[in-house]
Amino acid sequence: LKVLLSRESRLFNCRERRRDQLRKCDERERSLPPPRPRRPRLRFSPEVALLEATGRADAVEVERLLREGANPNSHNEDGLTPLHQCAIDDNQQIMLLLLSHGADVNAQDTEQWTPLHAAACCAHINWFLLNMHFSGANLLAVNADGNMPYDICDDETTLDAIESEMAARGITQAYIDDQRGAPEKAMLDDMKSLHQQGLPLDARQPDGSTYLHTAAANGYYDVAAFLLRCGVPATSRDNDLWQPVHAAACWAQPDLVELICEYGGDINAKTSSGEAPLDLCEDETTRAVIATMQQQEARKKRMAFGVRDSRRQSRRRKKFESPQQVATGGDNPFSARGAIRRLSLRDRSGLAPARIEAQKEGADIIRSWSKEDVSSDVNAVPPSQSNKPKPMSPDEWLRKLETGGGDEDEEGTPRRAGSQRRRPKKGAKGKGPSEMQDLRPNGDASRRGKSTCCCVIC
Repeated sequence: LKVLLSRESRLFNCRERRRDQLRKCDERERSLPPPRPRRPRLRFSPEVALLEATGRADAVEVERLLREGANPNSHNEDGLTPLHQCAIDDNQQIMLLLLSHGADVNAQDTEQWTPLHAAACCAHINWFLLNMHFSGANLLAVNADGNMPYDICDDETTLDAIESEMAARGITQAYIDDQRGAPEKAMLDDMKSLHQQGLPLDARQPDGSTYLHTAAANGYYDVAAFLLRCGVPATSRDNDLWQPVHAAACWAQPDLVELICEYGGDINAKTSSGEAPLDLCEDETTRAVIATMQQQEARKKRMAFGVRDSRRQSRRRKKFESPQQVATGGDNPFSARGAIRRLSLRDRSGLAPARIEAQKEGADIIRSWSKEDVSSDVNAVPPSQSNKPKPMSPDEWLRKLETGGGDEDEEGTPRRAGSQRRRPKKGAKGKGPSEMQDLRPNGDASRRGKSTCCCVIC
């Protein structure tokens, strides 16, 4: 028979059963032998442990690791050492521990920042002063951007401390300028040495970059100019299809952008990600230079295309058709072509309308000499277009000579169409005013009323 229990009774029974389970489990655990100790499966090197302990500001752990032989100059993938981390965190206790175990105060990361750069940027003056007092770090260390700790410090108190230390060491502006140019000078000397030894200047690094990529990224103008003059191609690409002009644009080196383009660099080249130099640049000055170079390149392409198009169209024109004049505005890229004058065949032969009219008048004068009335001949054509007269036979010439018609023959003999003046005979007297009036082509009939002869050749 089932006995119906109340709710309170059921809860009480459940608790009792759970107590029995826990008691039995505890008795079983006590009866078992103790477990064997586990071997650690993952171990970190002392250097990695030192970096981790420095990041946690655990001075005790740092001291233990240094006593066990950890390298105080170990660094991570970014080149940061434990001393860099102390400068960022302003941890003076761990800094003294690291310096006492031989840490390099001038260690540089991948961007060539020293611990002094980090301390000056973060305005940690106490750490800076302690570092200067115990280590004598290089105040003029130059990072990848060409900046010293003094250049990247914005805090007035820290700036005063840096200036005081520089004055105490006797550092002058000339010495500062020499130190700024020291990395570029060292690389230029190395490149000259390689060139003298006959070694290639376009050697590839593991990432595919060349020395020209390095010079362009760091703004080493003299090094880049030397490499380009020695024949290093300006369009060499690394593994990511970056050209030197991409490196110069990405790291804001406008002078290098212009120099590389002068030696054949492609200002519109694309990387493997489809980025042009303008896409990689954030500096406004460099972007303006790149935009100017792109406009010049586009103008050159338009001019080259326009000349080819003009030549292609000139072949389609007719033989005697003159091309239209091109507007020569200041903004027109084709204005240089408008200065070229092309002459048609009529212009080359000299048959201008004024000259044709002059030849026509000359023909009228010649015909007036030959006793022909040209006043009514409106549609007269030049002698060059008229029919040539038949030559006279020898018998006709003899008859003229016997009759004494030499003077009239001289007047009636037709002249060449191109002549406009008649050469007078030797010993002949000049014509009078009345005769000169008769020679006018537009004279009336009374003035041209000269006696004619039957032997006139028409």
